[in-house]
Amino acid sequence: MAGFLVGILYANIISRQYVTVSGVFNEYYLRQYMITEIVAEEYIWYILPMRAGPFLALAVLGYTKLKKIAVIAYLLWTGFSVGMIAVTAVIQMGMRGILLFLAGIMPQFLFYILAYTVVLWYLYTYPDAKWNSGKTVFVILTLIMGILMEVYVNPGLMRMFIQTL
Repeated sequence: MAGFLVGILYANIISRQYVTVSGVFNEYYLRQYMITEIVAEEYIWYILPMRAGPFLALAVLGYTKLKKIAVIAYLLWTGFSVGMIAVTAVIQMGMRGILLFLAGIMPQFLFYILAYTVVLWYLYTYPDAKWNSGKTVFVILTLIMGILMEVYVNPGLMRMFIQTL
């Protein structure tokens, strides 16, 4: 929640000028999204490093003494990002912006949240918690499902939602 609050304040006070003129919530970007053909076989190679990179960074930090600091930093950064995006959505589009933001992260983020929750909880409760192969399989499968949803399902959902705006 602290990161979320800082993200809200940052978007409102420090970067308000930038937030009001650019980003994925402006009409030009939304029109371009509607006419751009998304080739899933190419898009997956764009999404894969974007989603795997932060996860692998968190996993690597999990093998150091910085486990709890990494968990807290990750949660603060995630809160900050969501706060800033939410304010940007409201400033540029009102309530429609929040709905667009939610449509943009569904359904893939349900899977990402599951995977990250398992890893973050393990890192935060270490050494009491133990890692096992079941957790590994679950995390890998949920990350893969999230990526597949983002590549194959989300673009269609976004187009349908943008058409209703």
